[in-house]
Formats: sequence, structure tokens, C-alpha cells
Amino acid sequence: MKRVDLVRHLQQNGCVLLREGANHSVFVNRASRKSSAVPRHREINDLLARKICKDLDILQP
Repeated sequence: MKRVDLVRHLQQNGCVLLREGANHSVFVNRASRKSSAVPRHREINDLLARKICKDLDILQP
């Protein structure tokens, strides 16, 4: 899955960017008070994308 598509999916489901790190971007779901790091690779493994969505308590892409 492309990183751009995953970030778009996170934002559409209520997640916001908390901060930018050197290698990761940290997103937070304020409704459930959960956060997860998204790596800065162009392609993100589908299993990792599902884990990020599960960590943030949102629907999987």
C-alpha cells in the first residue's frame, strides 16, 4: 500500500498528525486516545498498515 493512501485513510477516519520524527510520523486518534507511528517509506506492507489501523481503533483499508 502506498504511504499517501494510508495517510489519507487515517485522516478520513479522524486521525491527526501529532508530530514528525526523523524516520516516522506519529498519528493520534483523539477519540480513542491512541497513537501509532507510520514509517516514511513510499510502500508500506499491508500487514503493517492493518496493524497501524488496529492500533488507532479505526477500520482497516
